[in-house]
Amino acid sequence: MRLFNQVAIIGVGLIGGSLGLSIKKKRLADKVIGVSRHKKTLFLAKKSRAIDEGAQEIKVIKDADLVIFATPVNTILKLAPLVAKIIKPGCIVTDVGSTKKEIVVKLDKIFKQFVGSHPLAGSEKRGILYAHADIFKDSLCLLTPSKKTNLAALAKIKKLWSRLGAKTVILSPENHDQVLSFTSHLPHILAFALLDIVPARYLGFASSGLKDTTRIAASDSQLWTDIILTNAKNIIQAIDLFEGNLEKMKKAIRRQDRKLLFKILKKAKSRREAL
Repeated sequence: MRLFNQVAIIGVGLIGGSLGLSIKKKRLADKVIGVSRHKKTLFLAKKSRAIDEGAQEIKVIKDADLVIFATPVNTILKLAPLVAKIIKPGCIVTDVGSTKKEIVVKLDKIFKQFVGSHPLAGSEKRGILYAHADIFKDSLCLLTPSKKTNLAALAKIKKLWSRLGAKTVILSPENHDQVLSFTSHLPHILAFALLDIVPARYLGFASSGLKDTTRIAASDSQLWTDIILTNAKNIIQAIDLFEGNLEKMKKAIRRQDRKLLFKILKKAKSRREAL
């Protein structure tokens, strides 16, 4: 069942391209338009049938019923005022940004029908070549409405994600950023930091443990710079807690405190098995 006449996706990389493929597969829109700075990306997106039409200029979105920002956080903040001048009245706007407070505060002021969203899907890969239609199947999508959010728009965005295969959960933008600082942002920082201190000459001896632990360090550097800096306060608090626990483990190792070390490891094992 169609939800929209025309959907415009700004940024047709992994998530944006997957959105296009999934929306078209589920027949949720008559037409999907993609916007990208790169001609090659648009060519590949159209070739893979993620979009019906593509352009480098943002004015192509003028007739869309739904606009989805699928770019890095700072790009969303930068493009929002330009998009507001182009879209037609009644157009719903959403995003897939990994931090929410800054986005919601700004876009709430610009758009009458903005609904913040964050699908917890994807991988460390980037680009349209890795997009696929089932990426949202059995995933979780966090919706972050505010007091200003239009309830009809919220209901429609919730229906969109549900039809794409995702379970939706509503969090405040502030709570979203706090939760994700522990469950996503800190793990990425630890992976980046760990690989940064491993001597290059040791990498040829890397075990599956190092490879598994640092898989997400292959994520896009620019994207993650934006994410980290737009959730700095929460991330610093998470790092402080991690450093405290790491120091506790360090003391247990130094003192050969088998009981304490075992207790810490067992607790972590239990939580990992519960995931």
